[in-house]
Amino acid sequence: MARNLDYIVIANTRYKLMLQHFKTLPQLLDYFKDEQTCKDYLAQHRWDGKPTCPFCGHDHIYITNRGYKCANKECHKKFSVTVGTIFENSKLPLRTWYAAIYLVTSHKKGISSLQLGRDLGIDKKNAWFVLHRIRETFFVPQPAAKDGLFHVDESFFGGKNKNRHAHKKIENSQGRSLEGKTAVFGIMQTGGDVFAIKVPDTKTDTLKPIIETLVEKGAIIVSDEWGAYNSLRKDYDHVVIKHNEEEYVRGAFHNNNIEGFWSLFKRGYIGIYHYMSPKHLDRYCGEFSYRFNKRRTNDMDRFSDTITRCNGKRLTWNQLTEKTDANGEVVSESEVVA
Repeated sequence: MARNLDYIVIANTRYKLMLQHFKTLPQLLDYFKDEQTCKDYLAQHRWDGKPTCPFCGHDHIYITNRGYKCANKECHKKFSVTVGTIFENSKLPLRTWYAAIYLVTSHKKGISSLQLGRDLGIDKKNAWFVLHRIRETFFVPQPAAKDGLFHVDESFFGGKNKNRHAHKKIENSQGRSLEGKTAVFGIMQTGGDVFAIKVPDTKTDTLKPIIETLVEKGAIIVSDEWGAYNSLRKDYDHVVIKHNEEEYVRGAFHNNNIEGFWSLFKRGYIGIYHYMSPKHLDRYCGEFSYRFNKRRTNDMDRFSDTITRCNGKRLTWNQLTEKTDANGEVVSESEVVA
């Protein structure tokens, strides 16, 4: 037991040195110069000096030369600080992971797997896997608050039909048609966070339950004139900005904030990623929402916050690459057409 206490004291002492704010990637890498420093940092952010077993949740843990061991007689499993996190079973050193997290969270429009691979000296496949595992930490189920003034809007991802090759063009694909595109619904609180999620369509039956989950009845909701929002007036103070009549602001009400988020999201789509598959679009939504919501914090704070979120967010290669249909929905092997 004394060894446990000694370890915690040492870890806490090391952590005090980690509270400095790094302003550049070289400064971050200069500090995280070895694997042990990286592990100490992860342990402190994950457990705050009180290790718990990732298998059974027991908090009586033995510290061994190679990691940890659960003292629960029914468990008794050995584990490392990376078990149960996005880093589990990765052959990449934590120092490389930390560099990747810093780049993803500090680049306003994201970073492609090709660029990340070149920057870190890893192949494209590994870089792609690393990026999606990092994105797995970003998804938050709902905004922090449920009352106030909210803005709702929807957008479509998938590229313009006119820009597709001739054999890939889709007839009657314009306006709000979902042919060849994927719908994303967004909701933003004034002065608060944005929440974006992939949706199968933009009908009332799809959008209204999401709004009811995230926003208390009686709150003010601002939207455009899309018909799916008409039923909101029953439970909310619904303000409609009529874009078809070239109205974009009505007194203190507008949708400029969430439209600014869509603009940033699509600049990342067009300029950085070029393509986001429907299967993985929710992770991209989480990535862009996270950076937008943390835009007023510095790069080091975003890095530290991401490390804290890594626990319980493991994503395996099989989970990431499982078969899906044209809409991004997971299908069984028997349904996959060769």
